[in-house]
Amino acid sequence: MRRWLVEYPRGIPLAVFALIAAITALSVYAIETGERARQRAQLSEDAQTIASAIERRANSASAYLQAGAALFEVQENLSRETFGRFVDRLLMDNTHFGTDGIGWARAIAPTQTLAFEQEVPEVRINPPPPLGQRFVVPVTYLHPGSERNRRALGYDMYSEPVRRAAIDEALRSVRPTASGQVVLRQEGSTDAPGFLIYMPVFNAQGASQTLRGFIYSPFNSQDFLTAALKTVPRTGDTILLYEGPPGQQSLLAQVGSDMEGAISVRQQLTVANRPMELELRSAKPAPFSPMSGLTLLFGLLVASLLLVVVRLLTRQVLEDQAALDWLTEQDAIRDSLTRELNHRVKNALANVLSIISLTRRRASSVDEFADGLDGRVRAMSATHDLLTRSEWGATPLRDIIEVEMAAYMNQDDWNVRLDGPPVQLAPNDALSLGLALHELTTNAGRHGSLSVEGGEVSVVWEPVGSSLVRVTWEEAKGPRVVRAARNGFGLQLIERIVAQQLGQPVELEFRETGLYCTLLVPVRLPSDFALRARHRLG
Repeated sequence: MRRWLVEYPRGIPLAVFALIAAITALSVYAIETGERARQRAQLSEDAQTIASAIERRANSASAYLQAGAALFEVQENLSRETFGRFVDRLLMDNTHFGTDGIGWARAIAPTQTLAFEQEVPEVRINPPPPLGQRFVVPVTYLHPGSERNRRALGYDMYSEPVRRAAIDEALRSVRPTASGQVVLRQEGSTDAPGFLIYMPVFNAQGASQTLRGFIYSPFNSQDFLTAALKTVPRTGDTILLYEGPPGQQSLLAQVGSDMEGAISVRQQLTVANRPMELELRSAKPAPFSPMSGLTLLFGLLVASLLLVVVRLLTRQVLEDQAALDWLTEQDAIRDSLTRELNHRVKNALANVLSIISLTRRRASSVDEFADGLDGRVRAMSATHDLLTRSEWGATPLRDIIEVEMAAYMNQDDWNVRLDGPPVQLAPNDALSLGLALHELTTNAGRHGSLSVEGGEVSVVWEPVGSSLVRVTWEEAKGPRVVRAARNGFGLQLIERIVAQQLGQPVELEFRETGLYCTLLVPVRLPSDFALRARHRLG
């Protein structure tokens, strides 16, 4: 476990948090699943209750139609007055049953339409029956005789396919039969869906039965559903009644508005010998119970607490491991320090000996020798100070240039420009570049652009690939430059010692505008002393 905490200091706490969160989510899912099942069961029970209420309404209307059919079968002549007295004695409250009333439609042969209209002058059959039609079933009476109901008088119900199918089924089964979705003639120009229930009436007099017509009730679907729901407690759920498989085309009536994500159940029912389907949708979206909320909150609290605890344990383990690594690193640093000091001292002494040798050859007096040696040793000392501050790790190139040109920086007499990206140099390369810059600066101060007021020096560096940086020294607005028969000591120092230590050629050009020098400096990894830098950054 300790090894895992060290190898995955962030992953282990997150894994523990994710595990507890997953367990919490699973618990919430189980609770919500149970809550949905409970709500669905309640909806199913409510749907059965509503379906029963709708069927009772339809059965009540069917019972009145069956009673009327039994009465009219023994009536020799079914006049408007006889039909009206029958309906009045039913004492039926139309709004209570959700029906537009009770009607009588006589069944006649297509050849008898003229005689029928003469017998019942207030009725005109429409549309005219086509040739070959089995019979004509015009609306003869419709009680109550309101202006709305009078729109249906004379309409041949057998001429329309949906009504015709219901009439044929009623004849076949000899029982009240509901039609599919239609627009009642009473609706006029509106397209409110409705349906009708037909009950055939036969002539019981004589040896053979003959069809006399149909007693029927027209229903506005919305009014019918609203009347049926008056006998059941409402919960605010959405109720939809379909004449067949649920769909917008088969929708008869709807009470309530749709809810996105609501739970819904469906219930089959039979309305007057016709199968229909009821859909009940919950009045609210999918539930999120208080128990789920408490479980989720508790789970997140536990997961967060464990995340903090494991994070603290991980931090403690990492600190212990870091302490062990530090002790091991100190031993390595001590060994590296000894080797590095030997290497640096040898390099420094070799540079000093080379400088002394070249200076001695060019000096004509002890004072000249001492002055030349003093400046170059001071340049090495300034660069050493930068390396010491960086603990002999990587040193910024810009800092080296600024140290060597400090006497001419930010002065009104000269214009010194430095430009280039951040670049880090290894200690040996920093010493060599510092020595070269010292010689270039000294030469410019004695003979070049920095020896006159208004002189300009531009030092620009840019990466060359991934392992080199090109440093360009360019002078302008100084004295006219003419290359001597042989280079002075400083330029020889750059071309020999610096070029050899950097391992790259040095280009020197004596242009009319001033000295132009290009150095290629390796970009190397820091020395072993970077162990301390890594520990300090960590």
